[in-house]
Amino acid sequence: MVWELGEVNVGSGLPLEGVRILDLSRVLAGPLAAMIAGDLGADVIKVEGPDGDPVRSLAPPTFGEDATYYLAVNRHRRNIVADLRNPEDFAKVAALVEVADAVVENFLPSQFEALGIARLRRANPECVWVSVTPAATGSGLEGSPSFDVLAQARSGLMGVTGDAKGGPVKVGAPVADVVTGLYAGIALVTGLFARQTGRPGRHFEAPLLECTMSALVNQAQGYLATGVNPRRLGNDHPSIAPYGPVRTGDGLVMLAVGTDAQFARLLTALNLEASDLDAASRWRTNAQRVADRDALREALERVFVSRPTADWLGVLTDANVPHAPVLDVAGAFDQPAVRDGDFVGEMSTPQGTLRAMRSPLRVDGVRPPLRSGPRRLGADNPELMDSQAPTPG
Repeated sequence: MVWELGEVNVGSGLPLEGVRILDLSRVLAGPLAAMIAGDLGADVIKVEGPDGDPVRSLAPPTFGEDATYYLAVNRHRRNIVADLRNPEDFAKVAALVEVADAVVENFLPSQFEALGIARLRRANPECVWVSVTPAATGSGLEGSPSFDVLAQARSGLMGVTGDAKGGPVKVGAPVADVVTGLYAGIALVTGLFARQTGRPGRHFEAPLLECTMSALVNQAQGYLATGVNPRRLGNDHPSIAPYGPVRTGDGLVMLAVGTDAQFARLLTALNLEASDLDAASRWRTNAQRVADRDALREALERVFVSRPTADWLGVLTDANVPHAPVLDVAGAFDQPAVRDGDFVGEMSTPQGTLRAMRSPLRVDGVRPPLRSGPRRLGADNPELMDSQAPTPG
């Protein structure tokens, strides 16, 4: 059998059309990296064990029989079931590796040995190989199973998330897995470019721990430069004020006043003189405002509580003061910029069609379409596994 591109990946005009990627990963970070490539036109084949990817059953919520968790990161790929402990299945997967341009996997070292993954890699030394790992090889943690919440805890991210008077809090979305998946996606396309141009770079690691720590950015650099351990500030920013929510007459509005000029515009928008906020000397500079953030917020809120949020959104927009409404998930999808745009589309699934987010990227001004949704477990075995070994098409 020839590894022919899936029909939805032919003639797409997308940048990665014709690239063959084998996705051996499970859960979120690895599948997200493979999905990014699929969104951009790559032909992706997902290989699941007989029990399937564990996220198939991580519910509620579900759409029909499918966990929405699985639906979120497994579009744009065909699906086969293979037991790598079975020699026949192993040989068929090895044949796919032989003609693949890239492989994404997240096996632990113990699984790597037990399943013969090193032998799979040797089947195609020129194949780009992206390994999503708990931590960097040699760290001592690479063999310990890890999950998003464990990475958030170990990385220090929870150390700067939460109210100053409360305990550490995890981010409400799986940010550790997402950041790692994005780094893995970068590694994937970098490897494909290196392969195309003859440059080195065939094996990439995307370690969950270090990828999550990279998300600390300014917090980490501040600590490394000064030795001062960042603390939890709730919704406040460690370096900017006012840069957080203020109470209005009926809710909250988020301010992001990053410069002294913006602060001056804020005062004008509030129809105040600097002296009205004791700001003539006390809050002229950002450094002063950061040092006195609590008193500044109280002074601002005395003004903001006089009118509802909707009024202030108009006032701040007219004054060109950076701000945003504080929305829940439903509100985020209902805002005109999203509701009236093309970010949300319709995606096919075995249980029917549902709304889903499209890629956030635009290619030459056009957002890639949702060409195909997640497949049933083993849906493409007849084409890809129940016949002779594949050769390049």
